[in-house]
Amino acid sequence: FVVLVLCLSFLLLLSLWRQRSARGNLPPGPTPLPIIGNYHLIDMKDIGQCLTNFSKIYGPVFTLYLGRNPAVVLHGYEAVKEAFTDHGEEFAGRGVFPVFDKFKKNCGVVFSSGRTWKEMRRFSLMTLRNFGMGRRSIEDRIQEEARCLVDELRKTKGEPCDPTFILGCAPCNVICSIVFQNRFDYKDQEFLTFLDILNENVEILSSPWIQICNNFPAVIDYLPGRHRKLHKNFAFAEHYFLSKVKQHQESLDINNPRDFIDCFLIKMEQEKHNPKTEFTCENLVFTASDLFAAGTETTSTTLRYSLLLLLKYPEVTAKVQEEIDCVIGRHRSPCMQDRHSMPYTDAVLHEIQRYIDLLPTSLPHAVTRDVKFREYLIPKGTTVIASLTSVLYDDKEFPNPEKFDPSHFLDERGKFKKSDYFFPFSTGKRICVGEGLARAELFLFLTTILQNFNLKSPVDLKDLDTTPVANGFASVPPKFQICFIPI
Repeated sequence: FVVLVLCLSFLLLLSLWRQRSARGNLPPGPTPLPIIGNYHLIDMKDIGQCLTNFSKIYGPVFTLYLGRNPAVVLHGYEAVKEAFTDHGEEFAGRGVFPVFDKFKKNCGVVFSSGRTWKEMRRFSLMTLRNFGMGRRSIEDRIQEEARCLVDELRKTKGEPCDPTFILGCAPCNVICSIVFQNRFDYKDQEFLTFLDILNENVEILSSPWIQICNNFPAVIDYLPGRHRKLHKNFAFAEHYFLSKVKQHQESLDINNPRDFIDCFLIKMEQEKHNPKTEFTCENLVFTASDLFAAGTETTSTTLRYSLLLLLKYPEVTAKVQEEIDCVIGRHRSPCMQDRHSMPYTDAVLHEIQRYIDLLPTSLPHAVTRDVKFREYLIPKGTTVIASLTSVLYDDKEFPNPEKFDPSHFLDERGKFKKSDYFFPFSTGKRICVGEGLARAELFLFLTTILQNFNLKSPVDLKDLDTTPVANGFASVPPKFQICFIPI
């Protein structure tokens, strides 16, 4: 027993010494405890408010110990912009995310760093643009899917329904048409299984348990928990995309690429004699999977939250529908050009994204070299966390930020007003690859829905709660029922 106590005491002292040595000239922050760091001070159920409270004590740049490892936190517009935009290259690394790193091994575009990330991001952006992101062709695809969505919503016949899966199908089919050419029927069982897995992954990733697993990676292999389900889902996705790649290899025409996978396979063939190439089958599988997951889940969650807010605030919905009647009418599909003539609708869409604060701390960054930032020295590899909540809820830029209010993006004349503080897709080098696609989908899907349906809640509006049920990795809206009443 005495030997055990002495060993534990030694380990604790060693941990304290290592934390003190590592702190160096890092920004100030609360004193960490051995092993657990500052976890005892962090409220995982409301990470945004927790970081705000720390910033009041330690300033806009401070250090938290997540377990034994320090993380520099950026709070407020000035700090986030200075780091991610003004020092974009130095802050462009991807922070440690063990539940993904264990599986993805620096592959793909979302969770990779260094040369792999640069090559995959450059290729993904170029290919998405070639297939129409930001151009008319992708707009046609979204409009076609919007019409399919309306047809599916009509089948509910105005009865209460949970819109989760229907709203997941639409953006999923758009990204499907880009990544592997075809779309799916809304009742396709394979399709629904995949959507179910995506929804489940976001819920698991937003749970406090995963935050613990991320910062104490030693427990991943030894403890039971939902992280094991997450790894099973990742394995399923990898197998699914690998089968798609094999199908494409068998029917590839290098002179007529059909989709993202074909383009990647052609690039692999061009680089097959380059021993340092990043264009490998493994990178193809994980990049396609990243585009699929990111292009589906963030947009479908935002659409779901949008309908919940439009239910909760019928006066806002009525004004949007009035603008739709005035600008678009009932006899043609909405198009992106309409957005310029619809300032109120544009403001509502911006306010929805601001208010729901979809990714409260974005994804963790890391500095790519030793960085002198303000008066501090941040060592290479240090995790950097940006509080997007602190920017989207800045009370100087957005008066009464806790209130859902489209006037946050309207001037005195009712014209749309841009804000430098609006970056729900993050900012800088790591800004979301599919930002343009997501913005187009939100506008076209929501205006098409409101052009064809009135929204009705089966419960009293005062009983509709818009508080997220989880907001760790992402803000997940509560379950709700809605009636789509044909106009």
